[in-house]
Order: sequence, then structure tokens, then C-alpha cells
Amino acid sequence: MAKDTKERILTTALVLFSQNGYAGTNIRELTASLGMVKSSIYKHFESKEEIWNALLDEMIAYYNARFGSPERLPPVPDTLDGLVEMTMRLADFTVHDEKVVMTRKLLTIEQFRDERARDLATKHFLTGLREMFTPLFAGMMDKGLLRRDDPAMLAFAYTAPISALIHLCDREPEKAGEAMAQIEAFSRHFINVYGVTDHA
Repeated sequence: MAKDTKERILTTALVLFSQNGYAGTNIRELTASLGMVKSSIYKHFESKEEIWNALLDEMIAYYNARFGSPERLPPVPDTLDGLVEMTMRLADFTVHDEKVVMTRKLLTIEQFRDERARDLATKHFLTGLREMFTPLFAGMMDKGLLRRDDPAMLAFAYTAPISALIHLCDREPEKAGEAMAQIEAFSRHFINVYGVTDHA
């Protein structure tokens, strides 16, 4: 029961923080949204800062378990089409999973206030994707699917435009379908340029 209450607190905090930011959300609003009293929240968390850090911990674990990370890589694709399919699966999750969208908004707002949010924003918006795709592309080169090149530079070139399109979806959700089509077109363009044609 206590675990369920903690989850409810963190879920509601994610909604409020992603809408109003950390400074724009107070414990009173959080308790009102939950139908609780302050003392009930303080049985589970000592402060708003503790809620904030627990929320970031939970969302890191949630994202890594479902998307992957440099420490938990998806399998190296066996075909060039497999790269497109993996990319679209990951992009679809990133664009449409409500918790991930709210977390990205929260990090975008809070990256200028909070050092941990800044570091997570850098990891999730840039370095983590590059570090995840670098060994995947190296593996595809070893399989003869991609022509030999610097896998880290290819990973950077591949993930930066996709990340930009995902951020477009956050700003303009009505363009999600168009952005997903652009991601697929870009992924196919990439394999046309870098793929080994014998495997295409």
C-alpha cells in the first residue's frame, strides 16, 4: 500500500513538474491533486527535493528498461531494414509514451536550474543516443552491413536529426505523424548512403 502511494505521489509530481516546473509546483498543489494532506506526503518523502530526486531515479530506470542505454544495448540489427525497424520502434516509444514525453518536458524546463536535470538532458538528448548507437553501428560494420567509417561520427550524424524531430513533436504534437514519416525517410536515406548494397 505504501509503495502504491509513493507511486501515486511520483506520478502526480511528474505531471505537475512537467507543466509548471519545479519552482512552480508546491507541496500544497501536489497534495490537493492527490486528495491528500501534507502530513501524508511527508510519511513517504521528507521534502519536495526528495520527491524530485526519486522521480528522476524512477524515470531513468523506466526509460532505460524500455528504450535501452549505452549500458543496456538493443541487439545489433542483422539487416539494413532492421536498423529502420529498430529506429522506428524506439522513436515511436519516445514520441508516444506519456511518461517519457513528460520527463523530456521536465528536463527541458529544469536543465537551467538543476545540475542533475542538466546532465540528464545532455545524456538523453545527445550523448546517450550517440553512445548507444556507436557500438550498434560498429557491430553493423563488422557484419558487413555498413561501410567502414568512424562509428561514433556516424552515430552522431544519425541521432542528432532524429532527436531534433522528437523535440518538434514535444513543441507541436499535431506534427507527430509528419515527424515520424521524416524519421523513417531519414533512416532510409542514411542506409542508402552508408549501407553496403549487397545486404540492402
